[in-house]
Amino acid sequence: MGQRLAGLKQWVEQIFTELNIDLAEDWQCIPVSGDASFRRYFRLKSHGMSWILMDAPPEKEDSHPFVCIAKAWEPLDIHAPIVHAADLELGYMLLSDLGDDLYLGQLNDNSADELYSRALSALTRLQQCQDIAGHPLPLYDRPLLQREMDLFRDWLVADLLAIKVGPGVTQLLSEVSECLIRAALEQPRVCVHRDYHSRNLLVDGDNTPGVIDFQDAVIGPVTYDLVSLLRDCYIEWPDMRVYGWVDQFGEQLVVDGLLDQYDRETFYRWFDLMGAQRHLKAAGIFARLWLRDGKPGYLADIPRTLNYIIRVAGRYDSLLTFAAWLQEVVVPAMYESEHFDNAHLDRWFG
Repeated sequence: MGQRLAGLKQWVEQIFTELNIDLAEDWQCIPVSGDASFRRYFRLKSHGMSWILMDAPPEKEDSHPFVCIAKAWEPLDIHAPIVHAADLELGYMLLSDLGDDLYLGQLNDNSADELYSRALSALTRLQQCQDIAGHPLPLYDRPLLQREMDLFRDWLVADLLAIKVGPGVTQLLSEVSECLIRAALEQPRVCVHRDYHSRNLLVDGDNTPGVIDFQDAVIGPVTYDLVSLLRDCYIEWPDMRVYGWVDQFGEQLVVDGLLDQYDRETFYRWFDLMGAQRHLKAAGIFARLWLRDGKPGYLADIPRTLNYIIRVAGRYDSLLTFAAWLQEVVVPAMYESEHFDNAHLDRWFG
């Protein structure tokens, strides 16, 4: 990593020379919070101004989509980072600085309506992007949806909790996957950020929200980003408020021509089942981040995420057996695991 940082600093000096921008002799390169990938971020400060430097090792991260999507979103009035310079072979980028005031730290009972209203408005604009650089975005298709849900079985159930995945469990998870995939594929298709939540949205004055971490965008279900935002893996809201925001968004989709009509019952079902698919994926990823990547911080988010799944599964006849299995097998295994604090588990399952 030391070599990459040295290379990044050398690249910065070259880029500023090419851009004919004076770089102060005492310019600073300060680490800022990274994400769940191999990317690292630094804040560059010079002459009272700041930029963000991204270090994305090309053997680990493909940064081409990030650059193309950022440019495609500019005419849609989406407040994403501007890419001032990029060397994708080296994996270095110079970006505009949107600050570090995450939604997660600003959301509370008083601010939520305003912040979510802004985020939902930006989302309706984001959903209208259909291609990047003249090429269609990838489809959120059946194989991708299935691969994501398999993360739950492989990383959380089998590896982290050491639950035996025999024929009965395999059959149950297959039936659940089929139910959730059908619900996802019957929805209208729009541009999907794939991680549109409180850790990827920034409070930035009149430009709120700033939108980051969008390199995995695809064309997929209309409720995917909505459930990422409103049933966030990092913060929870009462169902009454959540469905109020869902209504607000669904009605706006009709105004914007992204939905022919807003049928509340159908839209709620899409929203709920899409959330179950996403939370299965997220729970598996959180386990993988610890087991494969040595990042334990996400383990504390697994109980909230699993609780979402249990609550939703308990509302739908096709998922009742799955809800019972989660409560009778998975939750007890979490209590027995060394990876979870029982007092924290009691907050969600006690």
